[in-house]
Parts: sequence; C-alpha cells; structure tokens
Amino acid sequence: IHDARTPGTAFFIDILNSDGTGAQACGNGMRCVVQALAAETGQKTFAFETVAGILNAEEHADGLISVDMGKPRFGWQDIPLAEEFRDTRMIELQVGPIDAPVLHSPSVVSMGNPHAIFWVDRDVWTGPLLENHPIFPERANITIARVTSTETIVIRTWERGAGLTKACGTAACAAAVAAARTRRTGRSVSLVTPGGGSLHV
Repeated sequence: IHDARTPGTAFFIDILNSDGTGAQACGNGMRCVVQALAAETGQKTFAFETVAGILNAEEHADGLISVDMGKPRFGWQDIPLAEEFRDTRMIELQVGPIDAPVLHSPSVVSMGNPHAIFWVDRDVWTGPLLENHPIFPERANITIARVTSTETIVIRTWERGAGLTKACGTAACAAAVAAARTRRTGRSVSLVTPGGGSLHV
C-alpha cells in the first residue's frame, strides 16, 4: 500500500503474486485492504488506484465488502491474445484429443488481467498447463466453470503466478460477465468457490 498518486484516491495499491510477478487487479485482495483500513480508520468508502485503474470499494453496514472492479474488456488485443479473434465469447482452444477434447472453446475477458473461462458439465482440471499456453502472451488466469442455475456458477481458478486458489475475485467477475454474454445466466449471479463461500456479481 503506497501513498496516493492521483488526487481523490486513498492509496496506490501494488499487487504481487506469490511468485513475485505483478498483478494488475485482485478483487479479494482489495476486499482485505478495505476491511483492514475500515477497522483502523472507521472510514467505510475508499477509492484505490491500481495498475488496472481506479477501483471504488465500500464496507457495508452488514459487514459485507463490495468492490467495483471496473469495466470488462473483450477485444482480443486488450485481453491480450496472441492472435486475432473477432468474437471472444468463445475462442478456438482445446485440450485433449481433437475428437474428444477434455476442455475446449473458452470465453476470454480482461478484468484488468487476462481470464479464460472453460464451461464444463463435470469437474475436470488442467489449469497449470493452460496458464502458459502460447495464445496468452502475458499468461492467463484459468477458470473451470459449471453453471448450476441461471443464478449460480461453481468455479475453480488457477491464478496466474499464484496457482490453485480458494477464491479469485477477478475470476468471479470474468466468469459472471462471460456467462451473461453467452446467455448461460442472467446479469446477476452468485459464484461458489472452493473456499466454501460465494461471491455475488
């Protein structure tokens, strides 16, 4: 946490993965910062500057913490991808045999950092392999997502630079946006994470 660089913001937040690489955004990390600062200062609303831009956050009266993660980006160059895809709701990428891939056709989106969401009907896992796939020049966060209703998605995420995680805020946002774009859900969903909790987007 650094002194503010931009007027109107509380702090500049520098986010590092466990492997030492930088991360542009981290939803759950921001929630932790808000909780700590609110307890220390009594302040409930904050504007933070990050590499991904300015993020507004608030601790609510019920103790829940919300963070506006900003607008998702869908252009292949913004994610970024190594080659052009006109429609990022589903790109050509698969794992496994051509006639019976284990995973295929992910949705891709940037929430300030690159995300690929693979839609599945059953639990499968190849996150470490896909993080470093050549299609992602800056590597990517890989989420396996299973839609259980129009309002609920179960996700598991391999974070770029951090590995398998119990919850990932930007992945939850990316999965929610991608689900709505592909008409799997509505625009408001709860995402169930391996940590046992849920994030509402």
